Amino acid sequence: MAAERRLYVGPSLRRLRRELGITQADMAADLDVSASYVALLERNHRPLSAEVLLRLSQTYKIDMATLAGGGGADETARLQAVLKDPMFADIDLQSLETTDVATNFPGITEALLRLYTTYREEQLALADRGAETQATGSRSSDAPDPVAESRRFLAARRNSFPVLDDAAERLAEAVSGHDNLTGYLKARHGLRTRRLPSSVMVGSIRRLDQHRKEILLDDGLDTASQTFQLALQLAYLELRGEVDAVLQDGSFDTESGERLTRRALASYAAAAIIMPYTAFARAVEARRYDVEALARQFGASFEQTAHRLTTLQKPGHERVPFFFIRVDPAGNVSKRLDGAGFPFARHGGGCPLWSVHQVFKTPREIVTQWLELPDGQRFFSIARTVTAGGGAFGTPRVERAIALGCAAEHAGRLVYTRDQPGLGADGATPIGVTCRLCHRTECTARSAPPIGRQILSDDIRRTSLPFGFSDS
Repeated sequence: MAAERRLYVGPSLRRLRRELGITQADMAADLDVSASYVALLERNHRPLSAEVLLRLSQTYKIDMATLAGGGGADETARLQAVLKDPMFADIDLQSLETTDVATNFPGITEALLRLYTTYREEQLALADRGAETQATGSRSSDAPDPVAESRRFLAARRNSFPVLDDAAERLAEAVSGHDNLTGYLKARHGLRTRRLPSSVMVGSIRRLDQHRKEILLDDGLDTASQTFQLALQLAYLELRGEVDAVLQDGSFDTESGERLTRRALASYAAAAIIMPYTAFARAVEARRYDVEALARQFGASFEQTAHRLTTLQKPGHERVPFFFIRVDPAGNVSKRLDGAGFPFARHGGGCPLWSVHQVFKTPREIVTQWLELPDGQRFFSIARTVTAGGGAFGTPRVERAIALGCAAEHAGRLVYTRDQPGLGADGATPIGVTCRLCHRTECTARSAPPIGRQILSDDIRRTSLPFGFSDS
């Protein structure tokens, strides 16, 4: 007969007690056990017996699976994800050992996770400063960059915030009890939704009028954008506490950096309300990551859906890790998210051979491409133009291109690689991170010489290559 599995629920029990607002002594009295026993349970020094589990369920009216089903699973998944970092590659870390640490020492686990997140932020900050020095040939300015601060915060956490996903999913369930977001906002907050002409909104696309109890929207917004703006307003109204908790995890040198990050987190929560994690994660597998089909299913735009795909890294429920980039026709990057380990150019332009810079020739058409970096890493990407603004004659319209990609080993799970003979990683386009860091000297699209290579100034022989280089 197999031995009974011992149940350690320290973190879950402590979280339950704090949510109830009671002390260990209060809980001990409710359960008819000693306060020292409750303390031992919370520190995972004692397993939870079936009798005490039943008392917990009856006393506090909770589902036994809430405590019995966790067992530190989330903490274990988070720790295992961190330990996949290449710097731990030479350490033999057994999955059972990781589980034991996460289950029996939750405090140490949380400390390690916080340290790793801080380390990642510092590494990204150093990379930014180093890349700027290489690009300019001089020491970078000490002036903080709010945009870089916000990007580092998101990148260090792989643009995944399970706390916001869980809270947004609960909120989405509450919204589903009404006709739509408009009905929920009216019933829950007494807010009426009105759509007004752009001339009346005076440059705003959304405004909350507390005096008249109205949410005002620019009537030039399309349906997906209106839905997103309502979800964003709802996130500001009901998920402010969760956003504040996430922000407390980071440090910012500038107020603007913190505000930009707060806005990014609120937008994350809004997308999670429209595309709840569990339902969306199930749908992406069923539709094989077909962005257009997913957008139609959830009433979102192509860009909103592609952005949401980069966030599906909730520990224990991960999907394909994606990277995302948005550029204008001049190559300027306005959004960059990485959950797939893609080495974006932090300064300077990207590689012109990447299709994201060419899709402006074929508006709204999805272009697929296999990519190979100089170090041999291979990725698969899709690129397409997206449009913002417009909505009426004479209204300015902005066209940008977005690219969504993943590592080559995941590409087979995507609908875009199905039934396409001749397309494969072996025919990948050789690209570089940026010209200054790419040593493919035969590239005809090069805009700058690579760092450390001597240029031959030969005006006799003219070739298609923009630069000639010495052999050394």
